Amino acid sequence: MSILQLEDVRYTYETQYQRVEALKGVTHEFEPGMVHAIMGKSGSGKTTLLSLMAGLDLPTAGRVLCQGVSTADMDLQKYRREKAAVIYQNFRLFPLLTVAENVMYPMELRGVRPREARGRAAKLVERVGLPESALNRFPTMLSGGEQQRVAIARALGMDTKILLADEPTGNLDTANGENILSILEGLAHQEGYCVVVVTHDPAIGARADSVMRLQDGLVVA
Repeated sequence: MSILQLEDVRYTYETQYQRVEALKGVTHEFEPGMVHAIMGKSGSGKTTLLSLMAGLDLPTAGRVLCQGVSTADMDLQKYRREKAAVIYQNFRLFPLLTVAENVMYPMELRGVRPREARGRAAKLVERVGLPESALNRFPTMLSGGEQQRVAIARALGMDTKILLADEPTGNLDTANGENILSILEGLAHQEGYCVVVVTHDPAIGARADSVMRLQDGLVVA
């Protein structure tokens, strides 16, 4: 049974000078326990689609459904806190916060007490393969692969079963990219997460359980 659904999703950018149909009617279902890849060239609409799935905006037409409820009928801030966590290509860690504080941040937004959040952060950092000593380091003291692991740990701290990843291996070398993909596969296959990866990397597409290809805002075979 799907946890996230797209029903004839359309999105149009309009400016004073032009009107661009970024998405032209995308329908698809995403099930838990799987790694889903959304693939396409630059300008295909995949990043726009991810932003709608993440609750950063609403479709111009059509619906994004989470567990059967349209995001248009939800408090989008609450949706972003509790339903869909996003992992970005450039990590988006707070540079002046330690690893522990970065991972604790979404928990504290949800009212988790600092002591409990700290304990959970330590477990999540260990879960993504980082040593306990990393907790008190700052992001600039970590490699790109380590920073992406922290970003995943932070996403897991949101207690959602939907993980949306925007080119999560794009800034990493091959070895670190493989490690990150293995972590995401483990979260899907062993822990039941619905992992959706936007990517142009055919290696990720080859390992995904499901692949949706976009071209000019449309799903193609």
